[in-house]
Amino acid sequence: MSTEIVDQSNELPEFVRRKSLTAHNDATMHTVVNAGEFGTFTMDEPIAHGGGSQGPSPLQAVLGALCGCEGVTFNRTATDMGFTYDSLDFEASFTIDIRGRLGDREVRPHFQSVRVRAVVATDKTAEAMAAVVAETEARCPVMNLLLDASVDLQIQWVRDAG
Repeated sequence: MSTEIVDQSNELPEFVRRKSLTAHNDATMHTVVNAGEFGTFTMDEPIAHGGGSQGPSPLQAVLGALCGCEGVTFNRTATDMGFTYDSLDFEASFTIDIRGRLGDREVRPHFQSVRVRAVVATDKTAEAMAAVVAETEARCPVMNLLLDASVDLQIQWVRDAG
């Protein structure tokens, strides 16, 4: 005998969030993502790679998501820790071995490496910033997703006291 109880209430614990979006691909390299109240954005490949160059590639979007997530997480963490700063600027790059995307199962199809340089404009001490950075890196969902995928991720945090 087998018994199954299905809870159709769709209720989640108060601390669990569900976010969603829709996306449409028109049988090309071009995908339009609808993020609801936040509008739409387009992902595409460069013309040289068969796309229409109408937006960033999906991998560039992931790299942008990393920078955005680090920015959000740094801000929340800084607020929690009483750390003030004027701005946070990112430079980021990735490497990928395209043989994986082309079907070679011996090669990972995702990032091989990601490099980020994050410049924090602050007059706070390097020690105070280091504490915020450590907590930010522990909390950042996108960064930890990349780490869990065994991506060679290196982030250089720079304190700019002006």
